[in-house]
Amino acid sequence: MLRTLTLIGALLFALNVQAKVSPEEAAKLGDSLTPVGAEKAANADGSIPAWEPAEQRGKLSGEYPSNPAYDAEQPLYTITKANMAEYAEMLSDGHKYLLENYDTYKMNVYPSHRPVKFPDFVETWTKWNATNCELIGTDNPDNCKIGFTFPIPQSGAEVVWNHRVRYRGSDVVRYNNQMIVQRDGSYQLTKIIEEAKFYYALPEDKEPVPLMKDSGLFIKYFSQTLEPPRMAGTMILVHERAGTGSEGRQAWLYSPGLRRIRRAPAVCCDGPYEGTDGHQFYDQVDMYNGVMERFTWKLLGKKEMLIPYNSNKIASKEVSYDDMAAPFHLNQDLPRYEKHRVWVVESNIREGTNHTFHKRRMYIDEDSYYPSAIDNYDSRGELMQLQEGHTIYAYNVQSVGGVPEVIYHFNSGRYFVTAMANEDAPNDFSVEFRDKDFEPSAVVKRATK
Repeated sequence: MLRTLTLIGALLFALNVQAKVSPEEAAKLGDSLTPVGAEKAANADGSIPAWEPAEQRGKLSGEYPSNPAYDAEQPLYTITKANMAEYAEMLSDGHKYLLENYDTYKMNVYPSHRPVKFPDFVETWTKWNATNCELIGTDNPDNCKIGFTFPIPQSGAEVVWNHRVRYRGSDVVRYNNQMIVQRDGSYQLTKIIEEAKFYYALPEDKEPVPLMKDSGLFIKYFSQTLEPPRMAGTMILVHERAGTGSEGRQAWLYSPGLRRIRRAPAVCCDGPYEGTDGHQFYDQVDMYNGVMERFTWKLLGKKEMLIPYNSNKIASKEVSYDDMAAPFHLNQDLPRYEKHRVWVVESNIREGTNHTFHKRRMYIDEDSYYPSAIDNYDSRGELMQLQEGHTIYAYNVQSVGGVPEVIYHFNSGRYFVTAMANEDAPNDFSVEFRDKDFEPSAVVKRATK
């Protein structure tokens, strides 16, 4: 039976510092819980299986996500407008909206699989974090190391921090191609290539970089727009740290028109991401990122939900961008949905702050801490958007991401698709960057070559 959504009142602290757990609680990791804190066991009827950790396989470059056994499966059932009431408890508000408003929208539901396994050294430090790591306010993890900061989360903010610092390899180059799809299915394509270095994800033979209050550098990121011509050459550089304001994020923008690099204080929150024509905010990259201080974060509990998962087909080189785009929504023959347990986190705007969204409800996979779906609401409490992360497990690097990610804009009937690499190349985790590759001077050198 579907577990009902429950408030975990005892886990919501009134104090500004979220406490680490006891050694007795931490001992559950690797026992009744997976090494990162998910329930190992199947659900009552077996429709969500027990944890089935996969072995690492494949090369660090040139590998699109795949699992031949999963990819050959057929749907168990299909949800449409006609039968959606039978599954309403397992659907986000955004998915209900799409089903109710578009006769062409459907959700093909497949057998559920739980292959997510992180590297051993990530799991080791995750258990260490359980009894040592604390969260000060919403934006300052303290005394935390590699891996998941709060594997036995006691607040919504802790669950979201697990997402923000989840393991994604140590260095990567990837295409982050994007399209704005109009109501008739036509689209505008933007090609972007990105480079990132994850400072909390060092190889296991090195001492992990700690996340400390107002000092924890955890990502350096660079992106360059390749197409269309009017935007080509635009570059963004970001240094991401724990904390807020300039301590939490430093960003620079290079404009080819001005031929100079400048500090970009507005790379935050609901500022429109460069080149998206307002269809993606900065804090919607990777489903959610950046400072959290503008919101309260409630942990509502766990729930069984239908979410995009093991989405190898839609992320593959066999699918073109033309295949993907359709009027009002993705070509729904391509996505794969499965039943999984998710953490449900609700964020509400704090008094005295501002944001286009006054509430978010996030559905965060228990095995990976990746938010596979987010409902976004406006100041009147009305649903504005659905964000959908088509979750894949990268067997080669043992990490999880969304390929692609989609933002449905219900006020316009348009949608935005990002994190596409189908027609270019898969993520390359074999690279090794230097610190100086992510300095403003390095960006200027690239631009003036």
